[in-house]
Amino acid sequence: MKSNKKTGRLVGLLFLLIFPIGVIVYQILQGPVLFSDEFLNTTSVNSNEIIASTLMLCLSGILSIVIATILLPIFKTHSITLAFLYLAFTILNFIVISIDNISVLSMLELSNAYVSSETDNTNTLTTLSNIYSKRHWWTHYLSLLISCFSVFTLYYTLYVFKLIPKIISVFGIIAVILMFIEILFSIFGNSISMNMLLPIGLIQLIFPLWLIFKGFNSSTIETELN
Repeated sequence: MKSNKKTGRLVGLLFLLIFPIGVIVYQILQGPVLFSDEFLNTTSVNSNEIIASTLMLCLSGILSIVIATILLPIFKTHSITLAFLYLAFTILNFIVISIDNISVLSMLELSNAYVSSETDNTNTLTTLSNIYSKRHWWTHYLSLLISCFSVFTLYYTLYVFKLIPKIISVFGIIAVILMFIEILFSIFGNSISMNMLLPIGLIQLIFPLWLIFKGFNSSTIETELN
């Protein structure tokens, strides 16, 4: 039971570390710069922040894989399929994050070239900026969409095997479905409301805090082991 609580606390702390990374990267470091109409000028000025944001996203992806690895023995006692499916989705998510990071760094290099270029090249670079910006838009939203699969698998596993209170796991499932719908509609140019992303932000804060203080349902795990 003590070991189970320690595992829960560790996983909770790791999830709690991932949460602010997403907020800082997308709301502070990248969002205002890369989605700006003036990104050709502003990205180069904020090069350190952009590079830092890509490293933070890599860390976030790695932490997700570490969490899945830690949870693997617990999830395997219930379902080997779901355990490895969750791990596989976190690895896939890291790959997509890496692709998005390459897109971000490409925009930085384009901005650097634009700022330091001769007047004759500015028109060409401006034309390329539309292509680079659109490519980043796609990689960003596809990254968000792919992230839904690992999160859904996590909360579904927690719900089915009663490892946490059902109200938390059900809320998590609903939140990730709302996020998936909003991102999918946004990709097709018919965004419903960005407020649909608020529940996922809320549960990604509540869930880690619960794990830190309560851990997983020990009786459920012990029953499976016996």
